[in-house]
Amino acid sequence: KGERLNVIEDNPRSGRPKTIDGEVEAHIIATACSSPPEGRVRWTLELIAEKVVTLTEMECSHTSVARTLKKTNLNLGSKRNGKSPEAIAMNLSGEWKQS
Repeated sequence: KGERLNVIEDNPRSGRPKTIDGEVEAHIIATACSSPPEGRVRWTLELIAEKVVTLTEMECSHTSVARTLKKTNLNLGSKRNGKSPEAIAMNLSGEWKQS
């Protein structure tokens, strides 16, 4: 009976192990959505990577940042970054109104 349960376990996978865990991804996303550093108009991949390294003391490269942002559909060039426009709101009847 114990042998059958071993079938459920995953076999070792080939390829490079994942270096970015959920906690680091959360820091990347939070940093990208926050206000950029003073003197900057927006975050760059390198700036986000540096900030995440200081926050988590874990290694993080700009390519890891890019991969995470791509996976979550965040765009550093966008002024909205997935947020709804502040000037447009939906009223209670479900119709869009300009405020």
